[in-house]
Amino acid sequence: MSILLPKLTSKKGVDEAIKSVAEKVLVLRFGKDDDLVCKNIIQLQTKTSHDLSKMAAIYLVDVNKVPVYTQYFDISYIPSTVFFFNGQHMKVDYGSPDHTKFVGSFKTKQDFIDLIEVIYRGAMRGMLIVQSPSDTKNVPKYDHLYQGI
Repeated sequence: MSILLPKLTSKKGVDEAIKSVAEKVLVLRFGKDDDLVCKNIIQLQTKTSHDLSKMAAIYLVDVNKVPVYTQYFDISYIPSTVFFFNGQHMKVDYGSPDHTKFVGSFKTKQDFIDLIEVIYRGAMRGMLIVQSPSDTKNVPKYDHLYQGI
């Protein structure tokens, strides 16, 4: 689907990306190639990848090909986007109970750019969680069901 955004198709590939991307925000978009919403977010991220190239590296991860990380990050809705900086998982307070990932599609290209800038600046200051710059109305709301074992 995307010529510009690299795909990670194995656990080893995801592990290497997490370890090797330095001094940039690593953006892992979990989804499926044939999903319409995922296609829309790929277009948005492809358009912004050049503008963000000094701050971020964007990769696509198919949920069916990397089930270990799909389970680890509790990816139950797609697309879901997870962020890292220098191998450290970055969390973002979107005004929802889940700070580990962004679920859904970004409303605008600028929302995505603003989020990456906030994560990058926060990470450069040593922060592990940052406040989302997006209006809470623009953040998709999902009911997360947690099951105890």
